[in-house]
Amino acid sequence: MQKKLELEQKTIDLARDTAGKIADQLHSWISDYTTSTIERASARLLGIDGVDDAGVPLANIMVEKLQEAGLLGHGLVPWLASAIIARNESPQEIAEALKEDKLKVTDIPEAPEEKMQEVADKLALEAAAEIRATRGKREQMMQEAARPNKPLLYVIVATGSVYEDAIQAKAAALQGADIVAVIRHTGQSLLDYVPYGPTTEGFGGTYATQENFRIVREALDEAGEKTGRYIQLVNYASGLCMPEISVMGAVERLDMMLNDALYGILFRDINMKRTFIDQHFSRMINAYAGIVINTGEDNYLTTTDAYEKGHTVIASQFINEQLGLRSGLTEEQIALGHAFEINPDMEDGLLMEIAQAQLCRELFPSAPLKYMPPTKHVTGDIFRTYLVNGMFNFVSVLTGQEIQLLGMPTEAIHTPYISDRYLSIANGQYIFNNARHLGDEIMIKQDGRIQARAAHLLGEACEMLQEIERIGLESAIEQGFFADIKRTAEGGKGKDGVAGKEENYYNPFFELFLNGSIPTEGRLS
Repeated sequence: MQKKLELEQKTIDLARDTAGKIADQLHSWISDYTTSTIERASARLLGIDGVDDAGVPLANIMVEKLQEAGLLGHGLVPWLASAIIARNESPQEIAEALKEDKLKVTDIPEAPEEKMQEVADKLALEAAAEIRATRGKREQMMQEAARPNKPLLYVIVATGSVYEDAIQAKAAALQGADIVAVIRHTGQSLLDYVPYGPTTEGFGGTYATQENFRIVREALDEAGEKTGRYIQLVNYASGLCMPEISVMGAVERLDMMLNDALYGILFRDINMKRTFIDQHFSRMINAYAGIVINTGEDNYLTTTDAYEKGHTVIASQFINEQLGLRSGLTEEQIALGHAFEINPDMEDGLLMEIAQAQLCRELFPSAPLKYMPPTKHVTGDIFRTYLVNGMFNFVSVLTGQEIQLLGMPTEAIHTPYISDRYLSIANGQYIFNNARHLGDEIMIKQDGRIQARAAHLLGEACEMLQEIERIGLESAIEQGFFADIKRTAEGGKGKDGVAGKEENYYNPFFELFLNGSIPTEGRLS
């Protein structure tokens, strides 16, 4: 990657160091808490599956009973391991007994710590081996497939029925898409449980369920066999069930997960503490599974002006990078988001967009940046939108973006048809092919408009980060630093699911996912 902006390295270093301190402020308390969905995710990892007659997941039933007994802060793992020892049954059998009221949480005596940890560790290692095998399969399939050009062509499907999604996802892959995202049912992020099985009804998208993941994954693998390419699958590890959906993705070989705490706090009003705690564990799962996360900075520019508030995207990217690294993600797994949202009526708007895109590329050279299409300023004029999307694609190839969510000509009109998606893929393929190496041939004028804009954005972002470090990220969110949306630290949905960890809390997955092994000494307490 050529550095063209002549940025001040000391400013970059200061911004990154400050973002690290902001991340450390959060992590000074995150490890003191667990949540109901972290414990449910742990139950799923330990083999608990299925629902009761009312459709309530057995993982929810088990954790709710622990919470009612005042045991959530001790963690699910010690109780479940003790139950396995006491009853000589599998985790699934114990969950079934709880469901049928043949077992009460208080019936289980606490097992000796060493024996409990031995049983828990064995189950955790078996779960980790399954995730490693799935990751290995992905890596082998990618290695054997044709190497894709970049930017990768990323499209969405959103029919509401998983079976139709599978057909449309396969069609998109055959048309040339490299990545397919199944948009999630509107409002699912506010459900404090994960629906079960295949679903055929959904508003604005399709429910994220493990079976739905499996169905679409199978369809994309079929398309990959026909084309000789590996087609990547995306869904959303966000909302009140963030870690559980990460578990499902790890098991069913999803390749990317939208995974960003700030998005849930700002746009879904989910409790701040709950979301930051859940995000850390969710990203640890994604890191171990080899999944690339997508962050949501692009959304800020749908509620604020992209020119005036472009620096908030950069500041958030620095924070998300540092939080991701502390969850075990590599830089190559952190697909930081940004967006082509400069008002098309603005003079030299294209230059300002090039400045922001090139800045993101130079600040995060190892990150597979995810570049989002124009949506805020598009209308029902499909011809104008198609032209703006072409300019968006041009900026992407010029500045070396890696993941390109293609804009649709019918954006703001209806959910895309197969034909709409084809036009978007054709637009991207034409521009990416014809301008493939343009960025290698063109330099940016020294002290010109683009360099000046990039330096200004970096400077404002650095100042913003220093202010956030001074007052704390929680206070910055309360004051509306991002997206002009204010959320209170104690407000939002899901707060009741947060519990302080008791002294005897134990969960081997934290050490296993973050460090690759479970220590035999100095265990978590």
